[in-house]
Amino acid sequence: MPEGPSVRKFQLLTSPFVGQVVVKVGGSSRKINVNDLNALRLQDSQVHGKNLYLAFVAAEGPLGPAAEGAMLQKEAASRASPPAQGGQEQVCAPQMHPWEEELQELQHSSSEVPDAAQGPGSWLHFHFGLFGSIRANEFSRANKANKRGDWKDPIPRLVLHFESGGFLAFYNCRMHWCSSPRANPTSDILSVEFHRGQALDALCAPDPVCYTLLDQRYFSGLGNIIKNEILYLAKIHPLTHGSLLARSDLERLLDCAIQFSSAWLHSKLHGKGLHPQIYQKEECPLGHAVMKGTFGPSGGFKRLTWWCPQCQPAVL
Repeated sequence: MPEGPSVRKFQLLTSPFVGQVVVKVGGSSRKINVNDLNALRLQDSQVHGKNLYLAFVAAEGPLGPAAEGAMLQKEAASRASPPAQGGQEQVCAPQMHPWEEELQELQHSSSEVPDAAQGPGSWLHFHFGLFGSIRANEFSRANKANKRGDWKDPIPRLVLHFESGGFLAFYNCRMHWCSSPRANPTSDILSVEFHRGQALDALCAPDPVCYTLLDQRYFSGLGNIIKNEILYLAKIHPLTHGSLLARSDLERLLDCAIQFSSAWLHSKLHGKGLHPQIYQKEECPLGHAVMKGTFGPSGGFKRLTWWCPQCQPAVL
């Protein structure tokens, strides 16, 4: 599913609509009543790890600081540059993810206790599926035929039309109302408040580092793609127990996590794709054969992992 950099790009697509009133709604969602969003004002947009939160208030209510700031930024940008042509690109994870990963992560996330349900005028929580995405001012189009041979366009779960004439379309996502965002910026790898010491303490545990890196309590927003890439960049075998690694090795791994995630986000903001070195590859950049295995903690969900035995030797 989309990782931290992708969801932050999604949030940037929603930010121009902050402060605007929803004038028309649509979508196939049955988890929420999409009509409840009609005539509400989008007050705020936040991203925390892999989760997007949108706040809605009654249209006649006052704008919050976030909405006022977004509107001022939008006005300044419109004066500084001409409007962009065409719609926004779709941002999603690469199209080669194995489907079993999606099922396992959905089963894992569905076992978590959801936030208390709230009525409209609160926060709408979005959790994206394997190919989840957001489109601004355009709809997603089919790029290949389905199993029946039909070229059917994806159906959005939610469509929000705003008073400005623009709209947002949300695909392959789950939504529910909550009282407030579940936020812990100290664990978000793309947050300026990310706590290195907390993350390093977690990596020192006597567990395989590939397990710890996917623990959202310490590495919120870090997903399977980032995990594979940074372990290769740091030359660490995925099943190496963190307690066996030198502090300098863990520091290097953490640096790779922050730098790779930031570089991926920068590429997305400039419309560039990801070019992985090890993820879903048969050979590493040095020409060595790559191995693949499914790893995960006991009782947890398993994820496919790629590594190079020569570049990432096992630590006994």
